[in-house]
Amino acid sequence: MSTKNIKTYSFETVEFCEMCGDKTINHNVLGQRLNQSQGLNPRRKTGISVSVMSCTNCSLIYCQPLPVPNHIDDHYAVPPEDYWTKDYFEWSPKYFARQIETVKNILPFKTGMTALDIGAGIGKSMISLQNAGFDAFGFEPSKPFYDRAISRMNISPDKLRMGTIEDTSYPNNSFDFITFGAVAEHLYHPAAALEKAMNWLRPNGIIHVEVPSAKYFMSLVSNLYFRIRGTNYVTNLSPMHMPFHLYEFDLDSFRLLGEKLNFKVDHFHVDVNHIWNMPKILHPILHKWMEITKTGMQLTVYLRAK
Repeated sequence: MSTKNIKTYSFETVEFCEMCGDKTINHNVLGQRLNQSQGLNPRRKTGISVSVMSCTNCSLIYCQPLPVPNHIDDHYAVPPEDYWTKDYFEWSPKYFARQIETVKNILPFKTGMTALDIGAGIGKSMISLQNAGFDAFGFEPSKPFYDRAISRMNISPDKLRMGTIEDTSYPNNSFDFITFGAVAEHLYHPAAALEKAMNWLRPNGIIHVEVPSAKYFMSLVSNLYFRIRGTNYVTNLSPMHMPFHLYEFDLDSFRLLGEKLNFKVDHFHVDVNHIWNMPKILHPILHKWMEITKTGMQLTVYLRAK
């Protein structure tokens, strides 16, 4: 019997909300999440499940208990070619352009400002930042992605480190801009990671964070479907299977954490992104509804150090 694809976990009981610090004992149970894709009929699936909880203070959605793999490679040692098609390795001037335009407007920007990409992947955001006038650095925990960044995207090894945020360090006040693009939802302790990054940030600097929204309307629809089917499963999170999401965040998650870490939410927006498992004729209506109610899939915040 092969054990190549078997993942082993330890499970940490969550006693306090990761973002606002509220005691979890009175938080709401949304349902259960399996260690695999549940499909439309999860009653036919077996496996390990964890409870999915919602903080009644800041609306953070999280796992209880928190599953932690015994080795990070169990989640992130997959080559990038297994995630993306060939065109993913083609950099475009449009890549990360909206984020750069926003941060340039609120910094205000001067050529040569330093930027750090946390979870740099294959380095495309670093390329965009460099071309926009930043002195760009980054680090990446996945060796396959780190290797492709250097070999295929020509990122300088002097600018890109390999490591996790837990084992990476920079001097305080090193960067004007730090980005967590699609990273925080993968971290076991995102509040501690933000606190560490805040130390690396210069006064009045900006941290950009893109995360799944806890108020995504289509999750509510999917969860209602599961209830109608007579199950207590939910679609939120994917803690033990790709894409390994451990958290979904609300704007209040960042506002309340900012009171503890001395930052403020300077700017935010919510993007609808994709609509899954619904007839295409309904997409325009659903898209408009999520735009108006700010219940799209992705929440983006720009945090300013005080």
